[in-house]
Amino acid sequence: MTPDDRSEGLLEDLERTLATAEGLVTRGRSAFDDDVAIRLAFEALSNRVGEVTKQLVLLDPGRFLEPDWSFASRHRDKIVHHYDSISLDMLWSTATISFPRLRALTQQKRAR
Repeated sequence: MTPDDRSEGLLEDLERTLATAEGLVTRGRSAFDDDVAIRLAFEALSNRVGEVTKQLVLLDPGRFLEPDWSFASRHRDKIVHHYDSISLDMLWSTATISFPRLRALTQQKRAR
């Protein structure tokens, strides 16, 4: 498998993961606040998104220069290593602002 093939597979996985997050966001903030399972799902999705973005940057640092890639990786580290201090507002903001922006960027990279 070439690095380009690997990148494309990771981008496809990332897009699916971000689509899953989008589906959960449509349930709304009150569902997020009321259902611990949704909050935990966003934590897990943040972990996955961060891992994939780290791999993409390692595979092709010249292609994945935008700050969104490193932000997702740093956010993942915060979620995993400092889970006891996660702000629900930060998690919701990531899901509703950062993830859609990253999904659009992912689609741009796949279309090249």
